Order: sequence, then C-alpha cells, then structure tokens
Amino acid sequence: MHSPYYFLKTFFLLIVLVIVSSCANYYQTNIRFNNAYTSGDFEEAEKILNKKKKAALKKDRLIYFMKQGSVAHMQGYYTKSNEYFEEAYKVADSYHTNLVNEGVALLLNDNIIEYKGEDYELLYINYYKAFNFLRLGKKAEALVECRRMNNRLTYINGKYGNENTLKRNAFIHLMMGLIYETNLEYNNAFIAYRNSLEVYENEYTTLLGTNTPYQLKIDVIRTAFLTGLYDQVTYYENKFNIKYKDIPKNTTEMIFFWNNGMCPIKEEWSINFSIIPGGDGIVTFVNSDLGLSFPFPMSREEYKNNNFSDLQFIRAAFPKFSERPLLFSNAKIETNNSTYSLEKTEDINAIAFKTLNDKMLREMGKSLLRLAIKKGAELALRKQNQNAGMLLGVFNAITEKTDTRQWPVLPHSIYYSRVPIKEGLQKVNFSYSSRDGRSTKRFVIEVVGYKNEMNFQSFNTL
Repeated sequence: MHSPYYFLKTFFLLIVLVIVSSCANYYQTNIRFNNAYTSGDFEEAEKILNKKKKAALKKDRLIYFMKQGSVAHMQGYYTKSNEYFEEAYKVADSYHTNLVNEGVALLLNDNIIEYKGEDYELLYINYYKAFNFLRLGKKAEALVECRRMNNRLTYINGKYGNENTLKRNAFIHLMMGLIYETNLEYNNAFIAYRNSLEVYENEYTTLLGTNTPYQLKIDVIRTAFLTGLYDQVTYYENKFNIKYKDIPKNTTEMIFFWNNGMCPIKEEWSINFSIIPGGDGIVTFVNSDLGLSFPFPMSREEYKNNNFSDLQFIRAAFPKFSERPLLFSNAKIETNNSTYSLEKTEDINAIAFKTLNDKMLREMGKSLLRLAIKKGAELALRKQNQNAGMLLGVFNAITEKTDTRQWPVLPHSIYYSRVPIKEGLQKVNFSYSSRDGRSTKRFVIEVVGYKNEMNFQSFNTL
C-alpha cells in the first residue's frame, strides 16, 4: 500500500510532465533541423537528419524521407533527392491502417500511429520528383511522375463529396501540362491545362483567393492550336480576348518557378467544452462561444458504467496552423530587353489552412469521443481509489495532445513564368522586392537554351 506522500510526489512529477509535453509541437521538437533549413544551411540540415537515420524505420518515416528529399533538392543533388522522394512515395503508397494502433490512438492520441501525410503533401512528392527529372533532362521519367500525380488527383477527387471542400489541385494540373508539352504530347498537355483552368476558375478563386494565371490562358490556346482543335482556339480566344501567337523562331522557353517563403507551422490549441448529460445515454459536448455541439449516443450500460452523468467540463486539444508571412513579393525576370512578371500559381499556405478547416469537425468529433472514454474511465477509477483515479486523470491530461506532424519545409507559395530565351548560354536577371517595397534583391542566373527544348529553372527564398 503506497503512502499519501508517494501519490503526492507522483502527482507533482506528472504535473511537470504535463507542462513540458504541452509546450512543444512537432516543429519545435525538430527545431535544430528547421533552423538550419530556413537559414539556408542545408549541409547542417543534412547532418542533423543523418544523425536520425533510425527515423526511416519508425512512425515518422514519411516525413524523414520528405525532409531528406527537400534538403538534397535545395543543394542541387537531384538524383539523390529523387531517391529519397521515391522512398517517401513508396511509404505513402503502401500505407495501411493498423487497427491495433488505431485503437490505442483512440485511447491516447494520434501521435503514436504512423504519419500518412496530408493529400496535398503527397502531391508535392511527385511534383518535386518531376521537377528534379526535368532538371536532369530525363523527360520520360518526369512523365511517369505526371501519371502518378494524375492517379493521386483522381483518388483525392473521389474521396470527398462536399462541394465546398478543396478536392482538386490546379497547380499540379498545370505542372502535368508542362511535362506533357515538353514530351511533345500536345493533346494531353491541352487537357491538363484545360483541367487546371477549370480548377482555378471554380475552386481556387473562390476557396483560396488564387486567380487564374494569365500565362495559363495562353498555354490553353497554344496547345489547342498545336493539337488542331481550332474550334477550341476560337472559343478561348474569345473568352479571354487573347489572340494566338506562335513562339518566335530561333527561340526556346525557360520555365521558371519561384518558391517563395515557408509553409505554415502546425501547432496545438485547446477548447473547453461543457458536458451536458441527456436522457437515454446521450452526452453532448458544448462550447457556446464557438457554437459547437457534439452529441454522443451511449447505451444505458455504457452511460451508467462510465459515469457520464458526473461530467461537467473537459479540455480538448486540436491542431491549428500559424502562418509564416511572406517577406518578399513582386518578382520579375529581365532578358533580351524584355521584362516578364511571375504569377502566383500555388498558395500552399492557403491550401493548408483550407484542408485543416475542411476536416476540423471530424477531428473534433474524434478527439471528444476519445476524451469521453478517458474521462469516464477516470471517474470510474476514482470511485474505487481516489488517488489512483487522480493519477489516471493526470495521465489523461498528459496524453491529451493533437498531432502536429507535417512536412515543414514546403514553400508558402509558388510563382511561375514562361520566358522566351535564345539558344546557347546566356544570362537572365531575376529580382524580387520586399513586401513593403523598400528593398529589392537582384540575381544573375545563367541558363542554356536548346532548340525545341523547355529549360526548367527555380529560385528559392526562404
């Protein structure tokens, strides 16, 4: 029989654990890597990851491979980057639900189960792989990633039914169009561009506030012409008030992506719910300030055994995003006495917020069901042993955490431009300004133009 002093000491120890465990999210527990990456010290970021190679065999292995792929990509090691991203793809593609772990997660939290990735994160695995292949001049391999992206898009589109849910990705369709076009598959390119246009018009503009890029309108018209779909050329010329123009002879095109800023950080926040017992075993979790109400039906036996009639209030933890605001904007490219602006094509920051918002009610329901079970068990144990029930209550508080895992080094937004360049080695000027307009940074980029080839380039501002 333990003394009251033993229980008091254990109680305070658990309180300390509660405080410590509740202060750090996934981003903060990996702060050394994140600081190295965001400061541009990719060699150090790689060293930190290499010291944690065992992570490749554990529940966060998807994130491990995605981060390794990102670091190698930023260093220009495109083949090495694709090796890591291929491992990430295999992990995501082979993911299956472990019923035992899912059951334990229902009693503890989702951090104990393998991270399967958000739908939008998984799309960017193939985007980066495709871009790496294009940088390596491996157009056929990029085409494989294009088809993988299409399969993932089909899966996501069939997964959701709510019309206000973000189900499609305009940027990925655009990227697919570029890959098809560089492989001279103009009909498939036209279809991909047209699909991208539809998503921008019907989903991105209303749900994300991202407008249709002007360049995409030109791409749709041009590939319709190259495919021989002249009725479509006329239709889109009239729709956009743009006339078809062929690419001038003795020129090729540079496809330029600007990956700007960093994606939002996933954090934890909590909400207090009042618990209102009802008749026939109905238990309702209510937060009047937020207008939330979650009823849980229970059998009479469960209701009685779990002491739900004794519950008054409870704290539940949920994920949220905190934006890392953009520092730079208004980028442009200057070459051959001409200036080309870069248009926003993908707002990953907005997609992350929208995706979490779309599934928040489901997340809340799952968390509250878990808490109801845990709290009921605590109250039942208190009736048998007050001290043991108290310790279980503290344990429940410790384990009441939300899953804040993510791919933390995706860009905030992606901008894009198509720039005519001449054949051979040449220099182009890339510049971007701070959001307040007070400073401008300029860089000279050397590119090589090849006849009838699209040259893919990117620039990253962290």
